[in-house]
Amino acid sequence: MFEIRDLHVSYGKVTAVRGMTLSAEPGKVTLVLGANGAGKTTTLRSAAGLHKPDSGSVVLDGETITGLPAHKIVKRGLVLVPEGRHVFAPLTVMENLRMGGYTTARGETGAILDRVFEMFPVLKERQDGAAGLLSGGEQQMLAFGRALMAKPKIMMLDEPSMGLAPTMVDTVLSSIRAMADSGIGVLMVEQNAEAGLEVADDVAVVARGEVVFSGTAKEARSNSSVLRAFLGEAALVSES
Repeated sequence: MFEIRDLHVSYGKVTAVRGMTLSAEPGKVTLVLGANGAGKTTTLRSAAGLHKPDSGSVVLDGETITGLPAHKIVKRGLVLVPEGRHVFAPLTVMENLRMGGYTTARGETGAILDRVFEMFPVLKERQDGAAGLLSGGEQQMLAFGRALMAKPKIMMLDEPSMGLAPTMVDTVLSSIRAMADSGIGVLMVEQNAEAGLEVADDVAVVARGEVVFSGTAKEARSNSSVLRAFLGEAALVSES
């Protein structure tokens, strides 16, 4: 079980996150919805050890990991796939994947790599090519594969469908569902609410740095405020 408990984060005098509480569990996708500036990315970065929170805690399998260096958080099983993918463009696909496994015991990386190639066959086909030459969707798959090389218990995904062609969005979201079905817990920030709801088990809506709705995906679809804010007025008609 992964929990972000009452997290408060500031940038100087500006408070970005006010008491954020989120959770994710193995085998499930928790979708986080919210407008730009709601504190979603800051929350993920703070949980990953990339920004120090003012207060609150991050707990993984009962162990408080708040404030640990990022590489130690990865080693404990919490991995962030950042917005924009951030693959190492000049390096090959294989080199990117091996970078993802730097905290994993050397004897385990071969079996994990085989599973990554089974999930994303295009990465095996392109393993000797430069990562920067991949399409946006292929780079997102590489970012997923790189994260999987670290043997994550929980994967935090920040806007995985951003900038992708519509035909590729379904492929990427299906991959996320498959990763959850393999036993990984997924905490996913996603602007494409309709696509995200198709693969989510649970939903949290955040505004002004705090959670304002939390429930199952089914409950989110029956909540008029959530539908109006993220799916539009037409969704209210279709759901009624």
